[in-house]
Amino acid sequence: MSPPSGTRTLRYGEDPSQLGELTLPGGTPRGVVVVVHGGFWKSAYDLSLGRPLAASLVEEGWAAWNLEYRRVGNGGGTPQTFDDVAAGIDRLAGVDGLDTSVVLTLGHSAGGHLATWAAGRRDARVPVTGVVSQAGVLDLVRADEQSLGGGAVAALLGHPAGPGDAAYDPAQQVPLDVPVRCVHGRDDDIVPLEQSQRYVDAATAAGADATLTEVDGDHFVVIDPGSDSWRVQLDLLDGLG
Repeated sequence: MSPPSGTRTLRYGEDPSQLGELTLPGGTPRGVVVVVHGGFWKSAYDLSLGRPLAASLVEEGWAAWNLEYRRVGNGGGTPQTFDDVAAGIDRLAGVDGLDTSVVLTLGHSAGGHLATWAAGRRDARVPVTGVVSQAGVLDLVRADEQSLGGGAVAALLGHPAGPGDAAYDPAQQVPLDVPVRCVHGRDDDIVPLEQSQRYVDAATAAGADATLTEVDGDHFVVIDPGSDSWRVQLDLLDGLG
C-alpha cells in the first residue's frame, strides 16, 4: 500500500531507515498518533505495515506519524533501534504548527514493545501521553524464554534477556506515568495473550493505569482497519486523547 494522500516523508537521521511518514487530517488534528510497526524488530518488515492504520487514523481526525527505524539486519539492535524510536518521536517537535500536547503511540507486536518503551523515556523532547499496545511483546525475559520470533529478543539485545535489560524491557519498567491500553487477540499464536496479561497485572499491581481488552482473532486482526477490533482501538485512542 502507498502512503495516504498528502503524506510527507521527514527524516530524523542520515540512515535510510531514519525517517517517518507524516499525514495530517483536513482540519485541526485531535492529536498525534505515532504508528510503530512490528515484525520482531527484523529488517524484513518495514513501515508499509503501518500505512493502512495511518490512513484510517487520518480519516478519524488524527495526525499520523508512521515511524521507521533501524532493525536487526540493517543496523538496528540495542541501542540503535531504541535510539531511533526516541529520535523519531522527538522529530515531531520540529514540525511547524504541529501541536504535540497529545502524542499517543500505537504499536503492533515488536512495535507494541517499542511504543510502550517510548512512554517511559526520561527528558523526552516530545513526551508520549498514552499508549495502545497491539499484541505487544511487553515482557522480554518471558518472550526470550519462549523463543518468540525464533529467538528475536536475543537478536535484538545481543544476548539472552535478563534483569540487566530493564532499560529496554517494559515489564521491568512498571509503573509508567501514562495510561497503557493493551489489545490482544485471544487466538494469537505468534505473541501469546499472556504477554499482555502479565504486563497489565504487573502494571496495575504497581499502581499504573493499564488495561487489557481481549478481542476475537489472531495476531494480525488488531492491524486490520476493517475489523471490529480496530474500532475498539479507535475508541481507546479517543479515551486517551
